[in-house]
Amino acid sequence: MASKVTPASKAPVKTSAAKANALSLHIGLNAVDPAAYGGWDGPLAACEFDAKDMAALAKSQGMKPTVLLTKKGTRAATLAAMRSAAKSLKAGDLFLMTYSGHGGQVGDVNGDEPDHKDETLCLYDGQLIDDELYFELSKFAAGVRVLVLSDSCHSGTVTRDFPPPPPPAGQRPRLMPAEVARRVYETHKKFYDDLQRKVLAEAAKTVVDPDAALALVGGASQATALVGKFKPSVVLISGCQDNQTSMDGEHNGAFTGQLLKIWNSGAFSGNYSSFHSRIRAGMPPSQSPNLFLLGDQAALASFMKQKPFTV
Repeated sequence: MASKVTPASKAPVKTSAAKANALSLHIGLNAVDPAAYGGWDGPLAACEFDAKDMAALAKSQGMKPTVLLTKKGTRAATLAAMRSAAKSLKAGDLFLMTYSGHGGQVGDVNGDEPDHKDETLCLYDGQLIDDELYFELSKFAAGVRVLVLSDSCHSGTVTRDFPPPPPPAGQRPRLMPAEVARRVYETHKKFYDDLQRKVLAEAAKTVVDPDAALALVGGASQATALVGKFKPSVVLISGCQDNQTSMDGEHNGAFTGQLLKIWNSGAFSGNYSSFHSRIRAGMPPSQSPNLFLLGDQAALASFMKQKPFTV
């Protein structure tokens, strides 16, 4: 008897690997709510432009962007968007977060900051503490690639103790004034202290100490073997060093404007390391973009070799 031949239509079909998903969140605040900041409204000019331009870049790369501008850039909306992304993305997927606005500081309750201050993002109705930010990032699944771009000031002891030099004409610093930061913290001390204690309590359950992780991160070429159970691969590029000031402009912040110039509508062909180096090389000495890496060393090495914004 002749052997039975399987018709071509019945032959097994090989399926290609599932395409990675990508979500992005873009926050741009040209002002904050004076009621949450002791009467200070923090006027800026280019932050909404930054958010819109970065959202357009993300969309052109196949990401699904969420944009939060000024009054919509609240703590609740920001945390909700991050948590939604963390729940939906899996290994191999990408999350891009961009922030453009003021940076601030609140008192450090757990003693993990050398200057006794925790850095913050000044959202519309209140600050997002760095402890909160990194704890939320730690909730992403293993294998998720996370890129955070922050065009703001996170000033350390130098700019707090000594006023920065006068900004160039047409520019203003993206830094909440120290006297405003002190007044806001004193007025809302219990709120911000309780936020930090809550994060510490949650982090203790998963052996994640975000600030300790950052303190142990070396230069751009080093991975973070001491982060513990930090599962995703996170690349964070900030607009300046902790002792510098990120500048605002008329259409884009200095950092975002240089990033878009180097990206050149996708003509840039290097990897994340060269992208950071090219951006930094085009900035004035007073503003040198920083680079942090968080996560598994091997996964980060692979991530860093990719062309920026690759889904």
